[in-house]
Amino acid sequence: MVFWEGYVSDELMGTFAPIVVYWLYAGFFQLLPPLDNYRLHTKMEEDTKNLVPLSSVIKGVLLQQLVHAVVSYILLLVTSETNDLVRSKIQPSVFVQIFQMIVAMFVMDIWQYFMHRYMHTNKFLYRHIHSQHHKLVVPYAIGAFYNNPFEGLLDTVGGAVAFLVSGMTARTAVTFFCFAVVKNVDDHCGLQLPGNPFHIFFENNTAYHDIHHQFPRYNFSQPFFTIWDRLLGTHMPYDLVKRPEGGFVATQSKD
Repeated sequence: MVFWEGYVSDELMGTFAPIVVYWLYAGFFQLLPPLDNYRLHTKMEEDTKNLVPLSSVIKGVLLQQLVHAVVSYILLLVTSETNDLVRSKIQPSVFVQIFQMIVAMFVMDIWQYFMHRYMHTNKFLYRHIHSQHHKLVVPYAIGAFYNNPFEGLLDTVGGAVAFLVSGMTARTAVTFFCFAVVKNVDDHCGLQLPGNPFHIFFENNTAYHDIHHQFPRYNFSQPFFTIWDRLLGTHMPYDLVKRPEGGFVATQSKD
């Protein structure tokens, strides 16, 4: 039993919980002090290099989340109607759910890598679609989902494929997609905070994705692992170099 049972359906929770989590976690970073000793870019770089104001970023994220909400709710509703196990409210064991989420992570990574890489190598798609995300030359948390609406739709389809292939229920999907959202926001936060578990357990983290925004032909993998970059020659190792005035610079490794 979960705290929302009897108040909100699993389908509604799976649709809107990731959106709420996005704004809570991204808002947390937005409200932090400058933290100059942990930034990958200075505040001045964030203000001068980015090509779009915060207000436009917020509008873009809200539009993408609207697309996500419509597609997600329809998918969760249809799969729940056709799944006897879901209708009976019986959940798989915890171990099965963990396995399903790991499968979903790998499936999502496959989708994201090849779609993301193609968005860069196809000049038309980059110019008219993916370049919107790269208007944030210096990434920050609220801009994690700042994409062209068509790319947002493709991202949502990738999540749907991961959900269907893994076989998870709508209730398990609540946990998985909230975790994926937190990971994505953290990857764009621009802060190398000590003790951050995402930096400890994932090579694909804030600095790794910052390298992609600096060198857009490398480090396409997201949001979890770096497998496809390593296998297909797009992995760029990096060094974190301390900036004299405070903070760090993620730069191509000398090795």
